[in-house]
Amino acid sequence: MRRNLFGDPRPELPESEVGAKVTGASRWFALYTTCRHEKRIAQHLQQREIEHYLPLYRADRKWRDGSKVTLELPLFPGYIFVRIRRSERASVLSVPGALAVVGGTGGEPAPLPETAIEALRVGLLEHRIEPHPLLRVGQFARIRSGTFAGMEGVVVRRKSGFRIVLTLEQIMQSVAIELDEDDVEPLVSGKIRQGSLLEVGHGLCIQQA
Repeated sequence: MRRNLFGDPRPELPESEVGAKVTGASRWFALYTTCRHEKRIAQHLQQREIEHYLPLYRADRKWRDGSKVTLELPLFPGYIFVRIRRSERASVLSVPGALAVVGGTGGEPAPLPETAIEALRVGLLEHRIEPHPLLRVGQFARIRSGTFAGMEGVVVRRKSGFRIVLTLEQIMQSVAIELDEDDVEPLVSGKIRQGSLLEVGHGLCIQQA
């Protein structure tokens, strides 16, 4: 989906996913990181008591010897979300592996809605979510019920089920969410509302298990 992720917070997350809270006028930002080092960088943020969120999803892998293992991998490879004041950007960028705070027009850091982060937190607990290639074309639809109600995106049908692709424009990354077909309705206009979305591109980060 090409609209920012919105949702209503419900359950709490394990402390391992969120760093120490920052008080004051802090906002969520996307932190662009060294590829395949997201977990290590999250540990550094934790040690410095910088509030952060690294959404993870579970993926089954099969090794060459035939053994199977379930891994926890970053949902958005190359990105971690941090909650900071704008004045604290330099402190965040001093963390090893932190490359840039994603900016919008004019090069200023582009904050993310609080509801977007909460929707990701709750959605990962309630749905099967995994990374998905960024989509620009397809059938547009709106989710009618549940945690992601009101969000708009692209319909993807697979043999294994029915999915909606949500896109977080600030970091140009998409995720696919499995839903019941009854939970989705087509957009009458056939177009997703752009609103004030910010399109900021970075190099792709491919996860290798």
